Amino acid sequence: MNEPDLTEYDRSAIMFSPDGRLMQVEYARKSIAKGSTTVGIRTKNGIALVVEKITSGKLMVPESFKKIFLIDDHIGIATAGLISDAQVLIDIARIEAQRNFASYDEPIDIDTLTKKICAYMQSYTQYSGMRPYGTSLLIAGYDKDGEPRLFETDPSGAMFEYKATAIGSNSDTSISIMESMYEDDMDLEDGILLAILSLHNTDAKTFNPKKMEIGIIDENSKLFRKLSFDEVEEYSKMIEEMIKEKMNEK
Repeated sequence: MNEPDLTEYDRSAIMFSPDGRLMQVEYARKSIAKGSTTVGIRTKNGIALVVEKITSGKLMVPESFKKIFLIDDHIGIATAGLISDAQVLIDIARIEAQRNFASYDEPIDIDTLTKKICAYMQSYTQYSGMRPYGTSLLIAGYDKDGEPRLFETDPSGAMFEYKATAIGSNSDTSISIMESMYEDDMDLEDGILLAILSLHNTDAKTFNPKKMEIGIIDENSKLFRKLSFDEVEEYSKMIEEMIKEKMNEK
């Protein structure tokens, strides 16, 4: 029996293929896989989001290209895939956070916010003439019980919670490195270093610490912030020293 031509089923986001797949959703995932690698890691005292930004040329100002965003004081988001699609979802997330505060006089819970974003993304798989969002988000923050949480969204509208994960190009390699080195009791600084190391090891030849963007939230302040260039550079130097030490050992 001949395999069906799946291109017959990709003309609409709401059309299932014979084997139960939504081809437009799968195409959206391929768009994410072409984006720069984005890493999220949860530690015992905080969470870090780390991105290596891929700029299109030497004339582009790296600071104008953002991949990590503040949503509320206690929540930050990193993206991979179509940045224009991500920006729409970022605006929606910010509106939901403000709406929750205006209605209930309290910050939105990270679990609630993630579910709202995913419900919005899932609605774009139900109507003809629309396409799924070609982006995935890593949502990091503290919940109402004071626990650090890290979620990933999928173009289908599904959500997943992780201790550590990666999205974008070379994400499988990055995840493999973190799986082998991650420890539940590691602190935030070690988590940041592991996230950077996982990015470095995906492609050491093209890795550029100066193009990194890092966002963190720690248990003391529970406020999300992006590290300054000097702070990022300091972590980059620490990684370089670690790599040199390993090479010398060999």
